[in-house]
Amino acid sequence: MKSVNGRRTVMPSDRIGNHPEDAEIRFFTGTWELYPAEELAAAAVVELDLGCGVGSYTAELAKRYPERKILAADVMVGRLRKLVKRCRRMGIGNMTILRTEARHLVAFMLPDESVDRLHLLCPDPWPKGRHSGHRLLTSDFVSQLHRVLKKDGIFHFSSDDEPYYTAVRGVLASSGLFVEAPEAIADLAGIRSDFEQRWNDEGKPVHHIACRRIPRLAHTIGH
Repeated sequence: MKSVNGRRTVMPSDRIGNHPEDAEIRFFTGTWELYPAEELAAAAVVELDLGCGVGSYTAELAKRYPERKILAADVMVGRLRKLVKRCRRMGIGNMTILRTEARHLVAFMLPDESVDRLHLLCPDPWPKGRHSGHRLLTSDFVSQLHRVLKKDGIFHFSSDDEPYYTAVRGVLASSGLFVEAPEAIADLAGIRSDFEQRWNDEGKPVHHIACRRIPRLAHTIGH
């Protein structure tokens, strides 16, 4: 473990589990741990799949763009172990697998302006009113997305739940931090997550939105 400006940076060897795949997963825990900024800065393009699950989408993205650094993050270590095996089978060498909670990663761990494109695909919509507080896409989280994305960075969201999709679209529009940019995911045609494939097989559509980061408006003080 290293200290950076009084905050902790956890290296991959700090926490290794008993499964053979765990040596290829970075385990991040605690409130003040940072992802090494120099590692992300060294990559020309960085993409993050937030809540990657078993990584069907992430692996295909990494395979299509071997020159890019792909981050795959999920809190369920069993899913990440399956992703490690998938990467081995596919010969993927440009992916970093992270075991961490989504809010923690975006709010605390990632450096400012470090990610080119961030994917959040088919998250749990928490449709019941009493569970709405569990939804990830709040105005505060959108502000953190803006922080970690690079200039003109892209946020890519999808959902099979149309009310949730509509609500997220509204949150993004009202934030004043993003503008819709459907062309920004045109290069992803043909790449689908397991969830999306399942819904499509059942004849159920999955809605996608891509938004481009724009500068914050300058605050002015006056009468």
